[in-house]
Amino acid sequence: MNPNDDKYTRFALCREMMQAVEVFRRFHPGRTKDLAAAVAGVGRLMLTGEGSSRTFPAKNAVRKAMAWGLDLQVATDGSRQAATYDLSRFATFAASNSGRTNEVVLLMQALQAAGVRHRYGLTANAGTPLESYAAETFVLDCGAEEAFAATKTAVEQALFYQSIVSHAAGRDMAADLAGLDAKFAAVLSQPIPTDVVRAGARAGMIYFVGYNDGVAEELTLKAAEVTRTKAEFLEGSAVLHGAQEVMDSGDVVFIVEPVADDLPKLAAELVGGVGLTAVAIAAHPTELPTIQVPDAGEMNPYVLLAAGWNALVEIGLAAGIDLDKPIRAKKVGSEFVGADEPDHQAEARADARGRRSP
Repeated sequence: MNPNDDKYTRFALCREMMQAVEVFRRFHPGRTKDLAAAVAGVGRLMLTGEGSSRTFPAKNAVRKAMAWGLDLQVATDGSRQAATYDLSRFATFAASNSGRTNEVVLLMQALQAAGVRHRYGLTANAGTPLESYAAETFVLDCGAEEAFAATKTAVEQALFYQSIVSHAAGRDMAADLAGLDAKFAAVLSQPIPTDVVRAGARAGMIYFVGYNDGVAEELTLKAAEVTRTKAEFLEGSAVLHGAQEVMDSGDVVFIVEPVADDLPKLAAELVGGVGLTAVAIAAHPTELPTIQVPDAGEMNPYVLLAAGWNALVEIGLAAGIDLDKPIRAKKVGSEFVGADEPDHQAEARADARGRRSP
């Protein structure tokens, strides 16, 4: 993406991807120091939400906590499944950019009714139903998004959660953040190989292979939102355990943060066997065509995400997609409606039915 080219900047999606650079510059890990101490005192942390508000932010935090060997237990599931758990001994964070996501608000409502003390909201908007039921709500500094697909908010949510586990681990997250803004900006604007864009634009299916830390999975959602192409996330080495049976030579596989020992087998099975296009997204050269990113240490997931965003925007534009106008999906998938509030989604459905009537 060229940040000075109207081809990109006319879309809110691209502008907000670029605004994520400022999120890194403005984020202060010290904001969550006292909160982290309270969470560590509880000993268990549930991170819930729907879509982009959970996938990368929560799973990145889970992987960090496990990799750093924390005593703090960090878990994540969607709000409906989390509602089936006994969360009385957890600190629960519920993220919703709108603050109106139905599943999220209902979970917080239930925890409030059960007298659960440590229940927190994370949102891009103030004065929402989520805030009514959370004991404490944190509002993102990046502001609300115009684009349908969430970008800068997912980045700030991930930083917020990572700062909590960083404090619990005794890490200096400010040191981890040093220089990340420049690296992220460089990755967003680096050219994507034309053959990769061409293959992605004509693909029947785009696969993302990678760790269960939210990066590849979030890019899978973004593929659907940005390129309108069917996409699937294959965790770890699942691509070598049966999925190749239904792959087609016209498909594209992005392998995020590939394991070096797996690459020869992946190349043989996917490129040699299936005949599809396989592309690595990595901080080092590989034997596959590679979208290479600068090494950002503990913050590598963010630059890997930026590389995927960049590739998907180019693919979407090559396919003639209006990046800001989905056909079926909504910004708020399922909106909470209080007893005294208008049901805007119901109104929109009725309006759509009226437009289709003879």
